[in-house]
Amino acid sequence: MERNLTRGSVFENVVIFSLPYLLSYFLQTLYGMADLFIVGQFEGVSSTTAVSIGSQVMHMLTVMIVGLAMGTTVSIAQAVGAGEKKRVAQSTGNTVTLFMIVALVLMAVLLTLVRPIVFIMSTPAEAVDGTVAYLRICFIGIPFITAYNIISSIFRGMGDSKSPMCFIAVACVANIVLDYVFIGVLRLGPAGAALGTTVAQAISVGIALTVIIRKQSIVLGRQDFQPKRAVMGKILSIGIPIACQDGLIQVAFIVITIIANRRGLNDAAAVGIVEKIISFLFLVPSSMLSAVSALGAQNVGAKKPERAIQTLRYAILIAVSFGLVVSVLIQFQAENIVALFTDRNAAGGAEVVRLGGQYFKGYIWDCVFAGIHFCFSGYFCACGKSGLSFLHNILAIMLIRVPGVYLTSQLFPSTLFPMGLATATGSLFSVCICVAAFMILQRKLGDRG
Repeated sequence: MERNLTRGSVFENVVIFSLPYLLSYFLQTLYGMADLFIVGQFEGVSSTTAVSIGSQVMHMLTVMIVGLAMGTTVSIAQAVGAGEKKRVAQSTGNTVTLFMIVALVLMAVLLTLVRPIVFIMSTPAEAVDGTVAYLRICFIGIPFITAYNIISSIFRGMGDSKSPMCFIAVACVANIVLDYVFIGVLRLGPAGAALGTTVAQAISVGIALTVIIRKQSIVLGRQDFQPKRAVMGKILSIGIPIACQDGLIQVAFIVITIIANRRGLNDAAAVGIVEKIISFLFLVPSSMLSAVSALGAQNVGAKKPERAIQTLRYAILIAVSFGLVVSVLIQFQAENIVALFTDRNAAGGAEVVRLGGQYFKGYIWDCVFAGIHFCFSGYFCACGKSGLSFLHNILAIMLIRVPGVYLTSQLFPSTLFPMGLATATGSLFSVCICVAAFMILQRKLGDRG
């Protein structure tokens, strides 16, 4: 399972590692898109809105768990690069202990806060009951979501991005089948979408644990699960800034959703649909972030900083190339893509398509700029400087993204296009900060050398 990524072609390593990761992200994102697509085929706009709002809350929770788990990926990758197997085992065991406690606490707390969360989201009245039902079931499944993501982070830290891809592929197929059963056959609406996702995650975790036990992919002793201050401290010192960063990014998007919700049901549905599509297109930037984090961390651990920088450069090239191609294409196909997720002939359907197309055409440019700062964030994490990732994101959110979306929503009440552009502008601001931080970091490292 363990693969050393500190030798050979840097570009080849980036591609070989990122492709399975990309497919894993694709399949995981397909979860939410499948829910939205299938609900849209069998239910009305209110159910579509309920699933889009509920899944956005769950997406926020998931990315924070993934961000926290980045501490595990980097810790294990650095240990692998340095050839320290004992440290790999300790990081793995302490990760399991830490995250299971976190998962149980989160489940208990969030189940008591379902209705306040729905209220804070400014959920339209027609979608309140569906959103509550969706979130309750998903919150019960938090231990399974957490288990899958920590298993994946451990494998990726060891240089294996293929195994998590296989686990999520099984879950994705199960989710789609269960969605048609629960939503299409049993007509459970948003609750059926949540139930399908939760059961599918449980199946994925069960298969992953079975494979690990049978193949002895990860061999741990009882002592490895005992909390060790230094080990957990390193995991948290890297993971907490990333979790906070990802959480704040999602808070910003939730604020954007709230702004859209207050404009009416059609605006809320349009923004919800586009957010789902964008999360799919962001798979490439996200996979580059993870590839730079894992590959860069192994090379940092092996005392090969120049290879870490090469990894960053290749990842930016791939991300920007993808972003430019997609951004241009979307200018011609935005409405047709949005129409896949709602019926033009249903009440309000045509308006949702029109508004969604406007928002999509502005928002899509974020795919270019986010691709760049995602790669820089991965590099900062690999170097143990995850605080820089937190810094540029929080500044962009507070100074540009949220104020920009609010102002454009007030100044342009009949169109969502300026709101989309405002989100992309926030990422452009992040890119400027990342470039400056990278240059300062390299200068300091050069002075030490």
